Amino acid sequence: MKELDPWVFLAVLQEMLGPLLWGLLALAGLAAIGFLAVLVRDRGRLRARRLVWAEAAGLLGGIAAVLLTHAVTDSGFADIGGPIDWVVLAAIFLAGGFGTTIAAYAVFGLTGRNDRRHRIAGA
Repeated sequence: MKELDPWVFLAVLQEMLGPLLWGLLALAGLAAIGFLAVLVRDRGRLRARRLVWAEAAGLLGGIAAVLLTHAVTDSGFADIGGPIDWVVLAAIFLAGGFGTTIAAYAVFGLTGRNDRRHRIAGA
């Protein structure tokens, strides 16, 4: 295989995850739309408190992505050997972490969680 074909990559993911792949892709799309909606509402400014909590959730999302990958493949953590295995594992962690951070920021922004205004007004 001399070139990277995105359709082959999609076929491999479909084989590994089955219907879960399409659910994850739909969730990623909704998270992106929600993130953009929060960003537009906040006039393009990221809120620090909300972002810190979203990043903490992203750390858990990265761990969950690695564990999900471990659950759907036949190989275990003891099978990690070469450098490419570590690169792929790091990429899975980063993708899960980034996606969860975006989704958490959108959820926190749309529900009003971790927003100082709401806490002071409700006190």
